[in-house]
Amino acid sequence: MSPRRNRPRGGEKPIGSPDEDRADRYGLESTQSWRGEEWVVRQVGGGAAAKHYRCPGCDQEIPPGVPHVVAWQQHSGVDDRRHWHKSCWNARDRRSAKLQRSRNAPKY
Repeated sequence: MSPRRNRPRGGEKPIGSPDEDRADRYGLESTQSWRGEEWVVRQVGGGAAAKHYRCPGCDQEIPPGVPHVVAWQQHSGVDDRRHWHKSCWNARDRRSAKLQRSRNAPKY
């Protein structure tokens, strides 16, 4: 007896637009208001997080595979995206504007 197949055998492609596939891969986007400006916020799952990022809220590293939030101003470019821990993004109003770094901390 051969093993059971859990995968479809091919044939028909799933119905959906490329935009729907993009939303599944990168997470759902929403718009939030912060400091009088509109921000686009995207939830990134752990499987889609493949690089190291530096959270601007706590100045700590976000390692690969950790779910987090990507936020940028609505009318700014792609280069202005920032990767935040979810808890840091939710506490962004309670954080001070000036971050304290130790002497040996990296500046990226």
